Amino acid sequence: MSTTVEWIAQELNCLVKGNQRLEIHGAESVLKAGPHDITFVGDELNLKRLRSSNAGAVLLEKRLEESFEKSFGEAPFTSIAVVDAQAAFIKIIQKLRPSRPLPEIGVSLQAQISDNVELGENCQIYPQVTIRPGVRIGKNCRIYPGVYIGEDCVIGDDVTIHANAVFYPDVKLGNRVLIHAAAVLGCDGFGYRFEAGRFIKIPHLGSVRIEDDVEIGAGTTIDRGMIGPTVIGEGTKIDNQVMIAHNCEIGKHNAFASQVGFAGSITTGDYVRCAGQVGVADHVHIGDQATLGARAGVHRDIPPGEVHIGTPAAPEKEQRKIVMSIRKVPEMRKQIRELENQIKQMSQQLESLNQLTADK
Repeated sequence: MSTTVEWIAQELNCLVKGNQRLEIHGAESVLKAGPHDITFVGDELNLKRLRSSNAGAVLLEKRLEESFEKSFGEAPFTSIAVVDAQAAFIKIIQKLRPSRPLPEIGVSLQAQISDNVELGENCQIYPQVTIRPGVRIGKNCRIYPGVYIGEDCVIGDDVTIHANAVFYPDVKLGNRVLIHAAAVLGCDGFGYRFEAGRFIKIPHLGSVRIEDDVEIGAGTTIDRGMIGPTVIGEGTKIDNQVMIAHNCEIGKHNAFASQVGFAGSITTGDYVRCAGQVGVADHVHIGDQATLGARAGVHRDIPPGEVHIGTPAAPEKEQRKIVMSIRKVPEMRKQIRELENQIKQMSQQLESLNQLTADK
């Protein structure tokens, strides 16, 4: 789809500086945009990058207008000032790249659906889906090929489950949940007792409960509880290849990046953020609005609102001091060697002086 700057400004109800009739054929990032693309600038870094951009038009955050004018003067860009550049860009890119229409296929005859299943209205069940007895599925759900839904699972309204996801028995999903391809929910937790020289499996007889508006990434695994449920709170967003172990209770509106790993029985408050490859030991609690930096290794509770980084994880300011100290180690080693040599020379001089004194 192509359009004009004028149409975009009307959609956003904003004023244009520059060529309103400029044709826009696409939307791109600052450095990839061409003469008929629109891009967006919402921070100082992208404002600097704009110097190297070939973009025809830019959605500019209003707070950056003064800096923009100082940097470019009579700018080579047509600009549209907006309150939130990223939000405006998302709205426009969705207009330029509309979603592909999804086929309304109903319930495929190639899906294997048991007799004792409750299926809501307007569901789209694709071929090779397997739905076991006792499953209840709400209305307006879309379940893609290869999905397996085990006994007594409950799925709410407006749920989308992408290809080859697997639900063990007793998994419960709220409304508007989005499950990406190859996610596995409800498998056994990694729990064993060591007896008589061998590992004995601990039965995991709990379940998994996913609350409303949760998104779970491709290849992510969420284990069932040993006794009660593993819980993912309302609005939480989980990236690809994340591991949530048995009996974890995740709060509302958490966000976990790829390859985060939670051991068993971890609890989190609301609005917790974990960057990529964070690892958390069992039975730890992470407080409301806490943030864990990439590759943080967490072995103790994290207080609410704090930012912790590093391994073992520590408050950001403290950890940065440690990192800066480590960087100085080569210089410190050099200084220590110099001091050792000076002490050695002084010792030799003192020994010679003592010898002279003794000879006299």
